[in-house]
This record gives sequence, structure tokens and C-alpha cells, in this order.
Amino acid sequence: MANTPETTDETFAADVIESELPVLVDFWAPWCGPCRAMEPAIDKLGESMEGRLRVLKHNTQDHPSKPMEYGVMSIPCFLVFKNGEEVGRNLGMMDYGDLESFAESHL
Repeated sequence: MANTPETTDETFAADVIESELPVLVDFWAPWCGPCRAMEPAIDKLGESMEGRLRVLKHNTQDHPSKPMEYGVMSIPCFLVFKNGEEVGRNLGMMDYGDLESFAESHL
């Protein structure tokens, strides 16, 4: 997926749990049509929230441990972490406005 940085099972702690900024993680897979359709909105959110929120993607196909640990059973799934704790979760496709509102509500 294009511009949004990726996190992996191996880098998740450093990228997400230890982040000083809140982090929105987009759990996705290459075969997921709705996930691919969300890509422009995810990229835009990362750009518009720079300095306030980190936006990362996590490929559930290549890195299945963290999705299992956090109970991600369906994708796309968006989790927001703040101070190392999950503070928000949204499942399924959203338009940019809904995605932005979801992210803003957890800052």
C-alpha cells in the first residue's frame, strides 16, 4: 500500500506501544478489496494529522501475531493506541470524514 508507513509484528512495540503520539493502526491485507479502497483515505489522514497522530498499516497476512493478540477478526479494522493502550476500534470501510472523526475523537 502506497504512502502510509508499515508496522510489523516485530516492530509493533516500538512503532505503536512506545510512541509518544497516539497511533492509528490500519489492519489490512493485499487481497482485501475494501482495505485497498481505503488506501487514499488512510494516506490523506496520515498527511493531515502529521505531528498529532501517527498512522500506520499492519499487513495481517504477512504479520498475523498482533492482529490475533488484539482480537482483529475482520478487516479493514482500525485501532487507536494512546500511551500504549488501545483506546478506540472501528471495523469496516469508512469515508474520509468518518475516518477523520474517528481519529479526532481519540486524540
